[in-house]
Amino acid sequence: MLLNGSEIIIECLKEQGVDTVFGYPGGAILNLYDELYKHQEIHHVLTSHEQGAAHAADGYARSTGKVGVCLATSGPGATNLVTGIATAHMDSVPIVAITCNVAVPLLGKDSFQEIDITGITMPITKHNFIVKDIKDLAETIRRAFTIAQSGRPGPVLIDVPKDVTAPSNKYEYMPMKPIPVGRVKKSITAEALATAKDMIKKAKKPVIFVGGGAVLANASKELKKFVELVDAPVCDTLMGKGAFNGTDERYTGMLGMHGCKASNLSVSECDLLIAIGTRFSDRVLGNPDKFASNAKILQFDVDPAEINKNILAEHAVIGDIKEILSRINKELDQQKHDKWVEHVKKLSKDNPLTVPENGLSGQFVVEETYRQTKGDAIVATEVGQNQMWAAQYYKFKKPHQLLTSGGLGTMGYGLGAAIGAATGNPGKKVINFAGDGCFRMNMNEVATAVRENLPIVEIVINNHVLGMVRQWQTIFYEKRYSATVLNDGVDYVKLAEAMGAKGIRVSTQEEFKSALKEALSSESPVLIDCIIDSDDMVLPMVAPGAPINEFFKEK
Repeated sequence: MLLNGSEIIIECLKEQGVDTVFGYPGGAILNLYDELYKHQEIHHVLTSHEQGAAHAADGYARSTGKVGVCLATSGPGATNLVTGIATAHMDSVPIVAITCNVAVPLLGKDSFQEIDITGITMPITKHNFIVKDIKDLAETIRRAFTIAQSGRPGPVLIDVPKDVTAPSNKYEYMPMKPIPVGRVKKSITAEALATAKDMIKKAKKPVIFVGGGAVLANASKELKKFVELVDAPVCDTLMGKGAFNGTDERYTGMLGMHGCKASNLSVSECDLLIAIGTRFSDRVLGNPDKFASNAKILQFDVDPAEINKNILAEHAVIGDIKEILSRINKELDQQKHDKWVEHVKKLSKDNPLTVPENGLSGQFVVEETYRQTKGDAIVATEVGQNQMWAAQYYKFKKPHQLLTSGGLGTMGYGLGAAIGAATGNPGKKVINFAGDGCFRMNMNEVATAVRENLPIVEIVINNHVLGMVRQWQTIFYEKRYSATVLNDGVDYVKLAEAMGAKGIRVSTQEEFKSALKEALSSESPVLIDCIIDSDDMVLPMVAPGAPINEFFKEK
């Protein structure tokens, strides 16, 4: 059949099973939006800003396992997507961003709202395309979805000039094909697995370290069996939350700068560190020369570029994490490390995370939220203290529960991500933990949540400062609080109400308990403004570049 370019884009989205897109219209993309108007089976979420659309597509993808899709017009519309695309790129999230540019004859002539968005996004996409001929349009869209999902996932951008969205061309329906493991399966050789098994059998004090790759691979079932076979304690990264049940007795907590002491100490003492789908970021390693200095490192990862990038591995198995664990589980004999496991359990018992007994605190807010939701919520976060408290005090039982910007550290990410998660998971309670500094970044998206009638609970942990930056200024800059004090009288409750949401201000533990109970039972967005002390800190903490077993001590 003959379809115009906009019709082809819509039909290809339907081929890929897309039922939701996030975006913001403008001149160059009007042909596509006109066609979208005719297809009510694709729900369009009009965000307040294109960055919110990119974050919403990201949150949708992380929480559903599907590809998230966002749309933007040319020029500033496209560039407003950049931070969201970079966020997805750093955390290996499959999104497809479709932008429309000025007509082909106007490219390169500094036309109104023209920008080389493919050039701008080349370093932060898995791949990107500019489609100058309608004959290439359908195949390009199909390739983009395949690339976004295959191997190590990531964002893909398609830029379509306006004059490609108007003419007609032949279109034939092509059903979505399942993404094969293929390329990342061939490298899992018998020799590679044999070496891994031998290292595991020789270990006396193994620790299993889980990263976001295990979440992306949906390998929780295989991971649980592997942990039981190895008989080892488990720690994780921020991105690995939920891959292994955070309530399991073997779980010691997050590793690294703000990791639990038991995790940092056990990794420092172990003789084998089995790293599963993690990139060993600087926040995990601390001082790389002293990281796990008593251990050999065995690394499982889908991306060969991650091997020996930040720390040397004794051995690596390259491939899909689910496939690696499935195969090694079939061949590995049951191991026993009773004394070691009990020793690590004692480390956890002797070094617990604590919540201040009196007054409202970030720790209490997160722990009470966990208690009231029974650990059964999708949790988004912004970046900074709110993010670390969420990682420390909310016990994630399943993958895809935590939506957070781990690699790029994007303030303003969480609310957009929560909108994407709530859209993709109707009936599921979605909570976003924010600091007041982060909330300011993209608080306009409260209006989007109201318009879409999404029952998101926006918890603003309000200390009237840029909390994590202030914490560093306190510890490392002799309390020179340069540009971090926000105590300027902004009323977040009134802001929420002005956008149509309910706002509640709390300053005590009992007030928060009551407000959260009300918010969780609401069928529309609720913001809770939680007033806490400006000098509350995220602890434990390891100084940048210090060994992870050397913790900062408050004076």
